[in-house]
Amino acid sequence: MSDSKQQVLAFIDAWNLLDYDAIYAAMTDDIFYHNIPMEPCVGIDAVRAFFEGSGMGSDGADWIVHHIVAEGDTVLTERTDKFRINGQWIAIRVMGTFEMRDGKIAKWRDYFDLAEFQNQLAAAMGGSAA
Repeated sequence: MSDSKQQVLAFIDAWNLLDYDAIYAAMTDDIFYHNIPMEPCVGIDAVRAFFEGSGMGSDGADWIVHHIVAEGDTVLTERTDKFRINGQWIAIRVMGTFEMRDGKIAKWRDYFDLAEFQNQLAAAMGGSAA
């Protein structure tokens, strides 16, 4: 198994443990993170602010990797990302692209259905989607 693939799997394991120190340590300081179709974040401080300011309040995570392929420093994943919010699990289908540099994630793009996410998040937060 390639080093890049192993590094992405370790990153996913860190998410499953909600180990934010390991999550941030897996990224370069100048990371480009884009949750498509949302606005991208550039730099570790912006990524930190995004996760800390998301308001999700997740107290559990279970990212399930269905497929993972690595070629050189690029890793592609097909996943289901699950988060527990207010005791309720939400599940988002995701295609992710990771570009590695010097053993860390330098670019990370996730493609998902924003409406699916918003509807599930609203239900978990006790409201309805806008």
